[in-house]
Amino acid sequence: MSFSKIVGIDVSKLTLDVHFLPDRQVFQAENDTKGIKRLIRTLVKECRINPSDTLFAFEFTGFYSYRLAVCLQELGYPIVMLPGLELRRSTGISRGKSDPVDAEMIAGYTYLRRHKIVPMQMIEKEIEQMKRYLSLRDRLVRQRAGFKSTLSEAKRAIGRKEDPLYFKIQEEMVKDLTLQIKHLDKQLKQLVENNPELKKLFNLIVSIKGVGSQTALYMIALTHAFRKFPTSRKFACYAGIAPFPYQSGTSIRGKTKISHLANKKIKSLLGNITGCAIQHNTEIRLYYQKRIKAGKNKMSTQNIIRNKLLARIFAVVKRETPYVDIMKHAA
Repeated sequence: MSFSKIVGIDVSKLTLDVHFLPDRQVFQAENDTKGIKRLIRTLVKECRINPSDTLFAFEFTGFYSYRLAVCLQELGYPIVMLPGLELRRSTGISRGKSDPVDAEMIAGYTYLRRHKIVPMQMIEKEIEQMKRYLSLRDRLVRQRAGFKSTLSEAKRAIGRKEDPLYFKIQEEMVKDLTLQIKHLDKQLKQLVENNPELKKLFNLIVSIKGVGSQTALYMIALTHAFRKFPTSRKFACYAGIAPFPYQSGTSIRGKTKISHLANKKIKSLLGNITGCAIQHNTEIRLYYQKRIKAGKNKMSTQNIIRNKLLARIFAVVKRETPYVDIMKHAA
């Protein structure tokens, strides 16, 4: 789909700096529902925009860009939320920084690629809510781990009798955090149960031996219910488990290896289910042992298994049938 008009927006906490192409007009609006609707009216009047030929582009900034995305999609305008790293690497050497300049950069970057860019699909509130809950859960788990680590070191260094209040407060924090994590788990479960599509996807994913509920929830959230990534190969790139060659001409012949540009959380979860599958999945365990006995690299083998499990997740979703463990039926 090709767009003749591009609206580049630099999103901050309170304001939206706007750069319109091809006319190079500049606007500013408040980052709230009234300000966004006022901005749209101004653009319609002065730039004659309409949903059929205008694309809104802005950087994904979490909470700050969420309201803008929802308002624009409710009004029928196509949007694209660009990764910050992609934008920064496209600018080359730059000196200084300002919001209007960033808005111009976003508009220019999008305008040059307007024939290739695919607008985002409709933002689903259940998916966004799931993302928020998972993000909050991760934060609480990290905080709890921090308190537990401090308590463990303190017990070894000073002992409880020397400073009981120090231990009491932190132990209560651990209990409270554990309670809140359980509450979030309950809400996530209820969110899935109340949505037939999410419930079906969740049950399909966990039917694969070794894949747990956390991995299933993250897969659903990050793939937007498997609509954002058409194939497991594309998601493997996003997760940082897809191998890439490193070679040039006749002089550079590096090893094929994975990229560090990745979603580290889902990469970690895929690593966890790989370890679980090697232990408890007979087929995976035999495959792993066979490669190790043949002298293959341990980490390379584990990464192959990560990709196998990811491919199985996408396969069961595409087929809409649970995974069948063929080793159970083997003679």
